[in-house]
Amino acid sequence: MAIPYYHVDAFTGELFAGNPAGVCIVSAFLADDLMQNIAAENRHSETAFVVPRADGDFDLRWFTPTVEDDLCGHATLASAYVLALRGHDVWPVRFHTCSGVLTVAQDEDGEDGFAMDLPARPPQPCATPAELLPALGLCAASLVMKSRDYMVVVDDAEQVRALAPDIAALAKIEMGNGGAIVTAPGKGDVDYVCRLFAPAEGIDEDPATGSIHCTLAPYWSARLGKETLRAQQLSARGGTMQSTMCGDRVKVKGKARLYLQGTLEL
Repeated sequence: MAIPYYHVDAFTGELFAGNPAGVCIVSAFLADDLMQNIAAENRHSETAFVVPRADGDFDLRWFTPTVEDDLCGHATLASAYVLALRGHDVWPVRFHTCSGVLTVAQDEDGEDGFAMDLPARPPQPCATPAELLPALGLCAASLVMKSRDYMVVVDDAEQVRALAPDIAALAKIEMGNGGAIVTAPGKGDVDYVCRLFAPAEGIDEDPATGSIHCTLAPYWSARLGKETLRAQQLSARGGTMQSTMCGDRVKVKGKARLYLQGTLEL
């Protein structure tokens, strides 16, 4: 079985930055354990499997190296980018997923820019696990809330950049099917910064994440009084994205670059 395969750097306009994603184009979903094995072999934070539908839409599933994910922004962006490379000419593209229908439009910025329509997941008050802040290397936080992921708000962007969490300790904390976002106000033209750690999901640190803005955008939009916000992910590879609140949806914009194109031989 030969499967068209693409390695795409998402949320970046340059190679070797942003978040690598694997994209597999298949005529039908493979067995779950096979897709999980492919994702583990790829070792990206996410591998997407894209299936063309008879109605012109696409089915889409995402796998981390250890589990199937319920929502992944950067692999959705990468999947749309791959469809554009393959000559898909009906936009916006519609992906049918376990989180509903997600549409992706080609952005007016150019062929490598895309705007994803994702569900808003506003954070809610929560009890904070006693181990969470120490595992993140924080003595205190100004706020901790939760949606899928815990959202830890601190005062300064440099605190986020300097984080050196205890990944083994984080992996032992019960977080459901999510991880821990740490965020702070940005500087200059950046409205907020963030990092994401999800070791229990097979992702020690995600380089550039789309789905967390379903939680971050509602919070920062309300706090800053802005509908459209520019965000920067302060991982080693880094990533930039723009989020816009649209009622109960969040539009997340980003770019992508192709690193590798080939065939999986199974």
